[in-house]
Amino acid sequence: MPDTFISSGAVSIAYRDFGGSGRPLLLLHGAGGNLAQMATLAEQLRPAHRVVTVDLRGHGRSGDGPWRWDEVLDDLAAVADGLGLDRPALVGVSLGGMLATLWAQRHPECPGAVSLDGNPTLGRPEQLAGMDPEQAATELAKLRATFDGMAAMLAEPLSADQLAAALAGQRAMAERYGAAPEDWVAAFERNLAPCDDGRRRLRPGAELTGQLREAMESLDLIPAYRDVRCPLLLVLATEDLPEQQAFHELYDAYRRANAERLAALDNPSLRVLHLAGASHAMVAERPRELAALITDFLH
Repeated sequence: MPDTFISSGAVSIAYRDFGGSGRPLLLLHGAGGNLAQMATLAEQLRPAHRVVTVDLRGHGRSGDGPWRWDEVLDDLAAVADGLGLDRPALVGVSLGGMLATLWAQRHPECPGAVSLDGNPTLGRPEQLAGMDPEQAATELAKLRATFDGMAAMLAEPLSADQLAAALAGQRAMAERYGAAPEDWVAAFERNLAPCDDGRRRLRPGAELTGQLREAMESLDLIPAYRDVRCPLLLVLATEDLPEQQAFHELYDAYRRANAERLAALDNPSLRVLHLAGASHAMVAERPRELAALITDFLH
């Protein structure tokens, strides 16, 4: 399926239109991902919607630009306006889920938005519930060091051995979730950019990655959950990813704190679903179930 590009200010945004005769729906990937990772869910949603997937700025084949929430929301509006999409629904995973929530806050006329575990990055003690403050500070420092190490590694061009290992990892993850390995490899390769020395590096680049981390760590979505007036569904993970298990106490406390803050809200436009047995990788784990949840909610 071909990519199409549209200008949003100085940034070129790549999108893919899956077609369909139903109401329009913009489908958004997470940080470090791209639109190819959403293809399976897009196909599951297409019988009920006209589905358009987007490479967020700095990802996939879209251009680079500073990460500011309002400007990224303007990118999405440029895609919707350019395609003549009348009041599209928004569905996003992780970072895309945060954008779906902010879009819902900005657009009360939106027919509905769905955030698939679109939570701000864990990084502050006040995001935790029931943990000893000293222990929380220690574990948060370890988690930040892990993220810092990953960011430093991904900022450098990949050697041939690193690239081969990354591609093997994508095939193994596809097998874990019962997906086609070649699709996962293609999605990974979509985020590879050439370097002057012939090697390749992963997008987003180091500068945008830093901006993304800061934006996601500082974001507080509770005001949006409180104020949103269009229907908004939060589908939240209840299990750790394998990579999160070393920090199980942190993530468990984070999920409890989120549940407590959400339970204290009184907004009839907001619905919260804690999806039993699902992790942050729910789009890969259960695309059919999510498509049914999304379709039912939006209709």
